[in-house]
Amino acid sequence: MAPSQKSLGKGSPAPGPVPKDHIRLYSMRFCPFAQRTRLVLIAKGIKHEIINVNLKDKPDWFLEKNPLGLVPTLETPSGQVIYESPITCDYLDEVYPEKKLLPSDPFERAKQKMLLEHYSKVTPYFYKIPVTKAKGEDVSALEAELKEKFAQFNEILVNKKTKFFGGDSITMIDYMMWPWFERLEMMDLKHCLDGTPQLKKWTEHMLEDPAVKATMFSTDTYKVFYKSYMEGKPDYDFGQPVQQIFFK
Repeated sequence: MAPSQKSLGKGSPAPGPVPKDHIRLYSMRFCPFAQRTRLVLIAKGIKHEIINVNLKDKPDWFLEKNPLGLVPTLETPSGQVIYESPITCDYLDEVYPEKKLLPSDPFERAKQKMLLEHYSKVTPYFYKIPVTKAKGEDVSALEAELKEKFAQFNEILVNKKTKFFGGDSITMIDYMMWPWFERLEMMDLKHCLDGTPQLKKWTEHMLEDPAVKATMFSTDTYKVFYKSYMEGKPDYDFGQPVQQIFFK
């Protein structure tokens, strides 16, 4: 079966074997967690194909591969399956050693993982605030908490005196954090960066990265998808190209 951008749902035929010398990513085009893995695949120049999954009506064959039904999920030509976004990204960096994204020094690598754990406490705000706002409730306290979190990350950059969180070039931690910052404008949260000049500069540097450019959508596209998502009828295929390509 030829890979397609169209999201595959229940009743769809199962994809064939993963092509030799490629790795397959089961994804959803607008999922920030899956975007992490897409960023790493592109940044490292890994040959891959993408199968998009309808997460509201999941195919049985996908649940057989990953009973949790989550994206991102990787599958190798030998049928090995790997999921959870940080784990998929670490796996790719280890199996494809060209252009390493994680530091070779164990302490520096541990620092990135600690920072990622810290950041995992921030991502819930990107969901809580829009949902609370949609209910017509006040979000000023939540926004104040998010600004406080952003201030902590701004301070990290100030102290490091580097463009990115791992140094003066992009490393794994930057790609792990980026997808939610790409969606700030869509969530009407861009003003939360106003008091964090170094963090704001970091977002500007990230926008210059080829992998970021290759995986991002416009704010208008995100808004259309998010509206459909909030209405309970997510349009996973909105704005899709006619055919998906292999990445070589």
